[in-house]
Amino acid sequence: MSPLSSVLPTVHCDTQDGPSSFTGSALKSVRNVVSVPESELKRWRRVFDANANVVTGGEKFLDPESFVNAIAPRGDLTKIGRAQFAILFRVADASKRGLVSWEDFTVFETLLKRPDADYWIAFQYFDVDNSGTITFDEFKNVFTANVDSSSIPFDFDCDWVKLYLGKKNGTHVLGYNEFTQLMKGLQGERLRQAFKYLDRDEDGFIRPDQFKQIILDIAGHKLSDAVVERLPTLCTLTPGGRISYSEVVAFYNVVRVSEFGDSIIREATAKSRDGRIDQSDFLNHSAASSRYALFTPMEASIIFHFAGRGSGDRRLALVDFAQLLDPRWRAPHEELQAKATTSGASFSQGLLHSAYNFVQGGIAGASGATIVYPIDMGDMQNQRSTVVGQMLYKNSIDCAQKIFRNEGFLGFYRGLGPQLIGVAPEKAIKLTVNDLVRGRAMDPETGRITLGWELIAGGTAGGCQVVFTNPLEIVKIRLQVQGEAAKVEGAVPKGAVHIIRQLGLLGLYRGASACLLRDIPFSAIYFPAYSHLKKDIFQEGYNGKQLSFFETLGSAAIAGMPAAYLTTPADVVKTRLQVEARKGQTHYKGLSDAFVKIYREEGFNALYKGGLARVLRSSPQFGFTLLAYEYLHKVCIDYPWQEKPPQVQTALTSRQDDMAKIRARNALKILLDVHGDFGRRAVGFTPPLIPSPSRKSASK
Repeated sequence: MSPLSSVLPTVHCDTQDGPSSFTGSALKSVRNVVSVPESELKRWRRVFDANANVVTGGEKFLDPESFVNAIAPRGDLTKIGRAQFAILFRVADASKRGLVSWEDFTVFETLLKRPDADYWIAFQYFDVDNSGTITFDEFKNVFTANVDSSSIPFDFDCDWVKLYLGKKNGTHVLGYNEFTQLMKGLQGERLRQAFKYLDRDEDGFIRPDQFKQIILDIAGHKLSDAVVERLPTLCTLTPGGRISYSEVVAFYNVVRVSEFGDSIIREATAKSRDGRIDQSDFLNHSAASSRYALFTPMEASIIFHFAGRGSGDRRLALVDFAQLLDPRWRAPHEELQAKATTSGASFSQGLLHSAYNFVQGGIAGASGATIVYPIDMGDMQNQRSTVVGQMLYKNSIDCAQKIFRNEGFLGFYRGLGPQLIGVAPEKAIKLTVNDLVRGRAMDPETGRITLGWELIAGGTAGGCQVVFTNPLEIVKIRLQVQGEAAKVEGAVPKGAVHIIRQLGLLGLYRGASACLLRDIPFSAIYFPAYSHLKKDIFQEGYNGKQLSFFETLGSAAIAGMPAAYLTTPADVVKTRLQVEARKGQTHYKGLSDAFVKIYREEGFNALYKGGLARVLRSSPQFGFTLLAYEYLHKVCIDYPWQEKPPQVQTALTSRQDDMAKIRARNALKILLDVHGDFGRRAVGFTPPLIPSPSRKSASK
């Protein structure tokens, strides 16, 4: 039989007098094969050649195992076993010879490009004789061949089946469109029949173990082991110790629309102030995000019952719902206990991690400082005291022009060496301390931190950096000032070593109070603003989103604007205290004296001199610094032993696989809805006896 016969069926019950939409779709698929881009064919060929391990007559073929390797998604987030993908081998093996040729493989990959590939492949699996229709006997034989004898029996003589397939002996056949609707409603009918079968007393209740049996038959592959073990506890929602039909249906609806529940839970917890929600929050957000209620109060109570591990009245974090959303879920407490045996080295690991962050912070800080150093030079010069009767610089532009005229282009980088030597520990300690305090104050389940702790973390980081910042800046400022003085007064420039010896240890911390007054509020403003810009404006982490290059740069740069400008007065005072006053310049005794004298002699605006230049310097400097720091952490050199907080991985957050593999997985899911073990028994299943073509034609 030609491989194209599986794509282009000739008979089906939907046929009208003219060409059917089914045939038209098949023809469209064949045309797509012809128009497939060469790169796609090459990719298919590469996959085929890499997995084909059977050679017959000089031609390569895929056997069932190598076929699974070629089509199965990597890192699948479901409990579907790779061996179960062998079910699809029978669809791809159009010649029924137990091997898939290159031609068969291209036809199968083309089928996977169809938007309805999942239902189409499921249809072909049931259409044993490839006639384009499914008879009653075909449906029953394939169904029973894949359902274990110990499973709850399915009554094929029920009214529901008759609506689709006619009477027991088959007076009607299923076309493709009818089949898709039958498969969509099959689980609901199996649920109804299973409950009726087990409810021998016909009182509308079953035992907890019977409920577990029903759910394992129809949806076990969609549930985590933790939820499966807790299935009998559903009886605790109402008195009596048994489970009603309405509760069984409610649980089934929760599983059936779990993707909608996933989205609602993520959005609701993201918008919650504490990262937690209760049943009212869930129902309110569900109603607000859709035109009609997706979940009933009973369904909401079931969700919170299993997420709260029996305590449905608590406020729950996203990680609590993971056991309902991720079939591979393990309890965070179990994972922590598993790691408890190695916790003896936790202190040393924490120390190593902080050192690792320190090095990365230094590299990132040096990068940012180099980029903006010319702006910093102009900022400092413009903030200097005026000589009595003489205005040194009119504004930032005038300052830049005079530096270039007096010292040339290299004048903008005078003092860069000591800056780079000192900026590594300065920025490193700021970033490391902020991360350290935030990590200790963060809720381990929600990943949230209160605004108060954000301010404390930032302020602590700013205060700690002064240990390095103050000596660095006083040396840098005096190196920058003497360059201009050498041109005006003919003085001989002196090196950084001479300045350090001249100042002494205590002199290096001159103006430290003003430095603290600047750096503590700066960091207390900057880091919370940066965090909230990423999370609230650019939606970092929402459905697994990672910020782009420009979003990260924008967050870091924008956060630096208010932090830089609002702390300009403290920076002006610090500069005046650290500059070596020359003849004719005002001398300052201390922090308060500097504030008073600047205000009296130069007015309020003098406290914000260089404010614009400071914004222009700090904004890009911290933008590039944090950008480098983030990328060093996340992309380039991630800490190899870092313990990351638990993540809830679902279809919303998983990395998108190749669409063909996703559709192959979805086709298998449709078949697994028939029974959770579908395919495990049928891997070696041979097609049963089916009605002859003449009988099938007569039945139409």
